Amino acid sequence: MEHLQKALTVLFATLLLLAPLLMATDPDPLQDFCVADLSGNLSVNGYPCKPASSASDEFLFSSRATRGGDPMANPNGSNVTELDVNEWPGLNTLGVSMNRVDFAPGGTNPPHIHPRATEIGVVLRGELLLGIIGSLDFGNRYYSKVVRAGETFVIPRGLMHFQFNVGKEAATIVVSFNSQNPGIVFVPLTLFGSSPPIPTPVLVKALRVDAGVVELLKSKFTGGY
Repeated sequence: MEHLQKALTVLFATLLLLAPLLMATDPDPLQDFCVADLSGNLSVNGYPCKPASSASDEFLFSSRATRGGDPMANPNGSNVTELDVNEWPGLNTLGVSMNRVDFAPGGTNPPHIHPRATEIGVVLRGELLLGIIGSLDFGNRYYSKVVRAGETFVIPRGLMHFQFNVGKEAATIVVSFNSQNPGIVFVPLTLFGSSPPIPTPVLVKALRVDAGVVELLKSKFTGGY
């Protein structure tokens, strides 16, 4: 019993000594702003800061999302205008970013995942079928709704989702993320356009299709989107 008490005393003392170290890390910004020096190396909480004297008021503002790109420039019929830290260095260490997505009629933002962020958005124009697929331990449930101009939506971090323009006119959404670099994993591109490619027998077994089907799908995604 005495040995147990001594051991607990040592453990308690060790925890007390470690507590300041464990609580010393602070992921939040420690200055008003930290405009990213994109030539520096990316660390856990972002890029190194440019000297404050070289950061003008422009780091607070961006006009990049005032116009979207051509949604017909790729087979999906959609275009994503990104506003993450790489496109807007003023977001560095702030933990936020946003995108504008434009859709042609019938265009889609294919099934994808943001591994590092929750997404919240608003429809500016048009009408879109928005689908979200839950995780396996929640039954792979499919949630969906047609959202229209002025309506909002939220997509929990890490869940697969898509948008599809079901209207007869062009559609546009603006979304924001609670990460300066939310990341994106396009499901079709990941499976059939990885580099180097996933071995065909693995996909044959996983998807329960013939090798010819897998090879055909791989040929569609060579070179990305």
